[in-house]
Amino acid sequence: MFDALAGLAQRRRLAVVLSAVALFGVAGAIGGSVADKLDPYGAEDPDSESVIADERLEEAGYRGGGVIVLVEDVDVRSAAGRERVREIERVVASDPEVASVTGFLSTGSPDFVSEDGDATYLAATLDATEDKAEQEAAERVRELLSGEEGVSVGGPALAQKQVNEQVEDDLRKAELLAFPLLFLLSFVFFRSLVAAALPLLVGGLAILGTFFALSVAAEIGSISIFALNLTTGLGLGLAIDYSLFMVSRYREEIARTGPGIEAMRRTMRTAGRTVLFSSLMVAAAMASLLVFPQRFLYSMGLGGSIVALLAAAISLVVLPAVLALLGERVNALAPKFLQRRAERESQPLQSGFWYRLSRFVMRRPGRIAVTSAAFLIVLGIPFFSIKFTYPDAQILPEEKSARQVDDVIRAEFPPNRDTPIRVLAEGATSQQVSAVAAELERTDGVVQVNPPRPLPGGATVIEAISANPYISDQSRETVRRVQEISPPPGATLLVTGATASFLDFQHSLKEHLPLALAIIVGATLIVLFLMTGSVVLPVKQLLMNVLNLSAVFGILVLIFQEGRLEGLLDYRSQGALEQTMPILLFAVAFGLSTDYGVFLLSRIKEARDAGASDSECVAIGLERTGRIVTAAAILFAIAIGAFATSQIVFIKQNGIGTALAVLIDATIIRALLVPSLMELLGHWNWWAPRPLRRLHHRIGLSETAPARGT
Repeated sequence: MFDALAGLAQRRRLAVVLSAVALFGVAGAIGGSVADKLDPYGAEDPDSESVIADERLEEAGYRGGGVIVLVEDVDVRSAAGRERVREIERVVASDPEVASVTGFLSTGSPDFVSEDGDATYLAATLDATEDKAEQEAAERVRELLSGEEGVSVGGPALAQKQVNEQVEDDLRKAELLAFPLLFLLSFVFFRSLVAAALPLLVGGLAILGTFFALSVAAEIGSISIFALNLTTGLGLGLAIDYSLFMVSRYREEIARTGPGIEAMRRTMRTAGRTVLFSSLMVAAAMASLLVFPQRFLYSMGLGGSIVALLAAAISLVVLPAVLALLGERVNALAPKFLQRRAERESQPLQSGFWYRLSRFVMRRPGRIAVTSAAFLIVLGIPFFSIKFTYPDAQILPEEKSARQVDDVIRAEFPPNRDTPIRVLAEGATSQQVSAVAAELERTDGVVQVNPPRPLPGGATVIEAISANPYISDQSRETVRRVQEISPPPGATLLVTGATASFLDFQHSLKEHLPLALAIIVGATLIVLFLMTGSVVLPVKQLLMNVLNLSAVFGILVLIFQEGRLEGLLDYRSQGALEQTMPILLFAVAFGLSTDYGVFLLSRIKEARDAGASDSECVAIGLERTGRIVTAAAILFAIAIGAFATSQIVFIKQNGIGTALAVLIDATIIRALLVPSLMELLGHWNWWAPRPLRRLHHRIGLSETAPARGT
């Protein structure tokens, strides 16, 4: 396979490059507008009780408040105030998608009047049930009222619209920040302007291809817009990793034999094989997210898997063709001092900083292994106090109208009226419904029960108001008590609302997490065994990944849950982490950590297969990959860490968490834990049961480069 790819790159290089330009040009033209086809966050599990209840409520014609219109500096008890509110109500109702408008004038409820009496709000329900139609209707209402002084528009539908727009703005900002910096540092690390352009080429093609794939997927199902952030950061990061590894190896080979088929074969059989293993590991880790029914998570898994495989395919097909076209010109446009460094680094010297560091570590392996592991464990201790939250209008920047309306509703109006606990009663008589309402009133934590509302088809919805914010532990306990209410004979009760949805979300994550973990762990064990022939090294890699991730989660708790660095990172702590972040970060960081492990182990195994001792092969492998992995980690951290500039707090958490995982892995793990543990284990690193050794030998997945002339 790799010889065939080398031959294709060397003999059909121009055709490959021109075909790639045409193919990805079409992909870019189709996928360039992908953001317009994608949907919001998406936390629903179709099999959960709250989602089933919401669907049945929608079928019965019930609509929740999709749009909230806040009117300030108005006294609704005065004639002038009432007239002003009526006029605003008529404007809102004029939109064809607005089904009803509810407020103080139609209900007389004090819930619609602020505590100091100088503000009120209108709750508009929408006929639309699809995300995009709701968002468009909410935006039209906002535009209709844009000239009204003292009037602000918010609500869930508009919040979703503004979050989508913010994600697109953040994506452009991250790209503008990352691309110039990546190119500058790539120039330093790749030692030439020509080579520095290659990772951006690979990354750009991978991102365009993934945007095209997501566009197609959006026509078939529902894909979250947040997949774009991960796709861009991961695509750039993996392109940098794979380009660094391929280009550095190609430079080594042309320094030995000159450009040509032999150098390309050796590059593909070594670096190319490593890129393949790495991409399979990252793609498998990201694919583990596909087991979750939540749109946000499976979209991330789909986008991440596609971009990983595309980055590898481009690195194995297009990049070698470009290298074949360039030949020794891959080192062109470089200052003299960078040329000298590139020539020195292309030689397989058994010396240098990383070689000396590994020797230093392996002279005292026990102390360094214990100290490094203890340090990571201490960093991870705050993770035991983690709390979770749910995305709402509070994740928006303060200048967005949906966030401003939400702030005022929370601060100045009777609390929690916009997040009621809803109980759907089906097949119940009016007496039974009254009994359920009475039991709701007696439920600890419920402060108010609204009159039952009959729906077409015989169902009834009862709304109860919690004494506490919907996300609080107290409200969760209240909802659990509501869920324990026994349905009347012959009737069914389904509980929904913001708190119930949050609880169902947590339950769904816990239910699907074991399978996702099994996929990640199984993929790590299988891929690393196929690469190394050892069962010890894959297990050791798993343990190091767990140490790395525990440290990252602990740091995230300190920063985002405890509110550290709010000024520096420009965010406001919600006192918790968004609950999908640990799962998403686990998949992303686990795949990337194993990615760097594959790079290092491939060179260690190559040196060992060439006859180096157990200790010497580790030192040689670290010397040959130390600079490359460090450079790749820095560039990757910049590519994904650029999302720390996002105004959406959990995107910021994802960017910082992934960058931390990559940097910790490339420093403490690769430089200290790997050489110390490999020295302690010695030849046991390469142990495998005899049947598995025979299996590995038969498959023949060796990392050893072919001898010259083959």
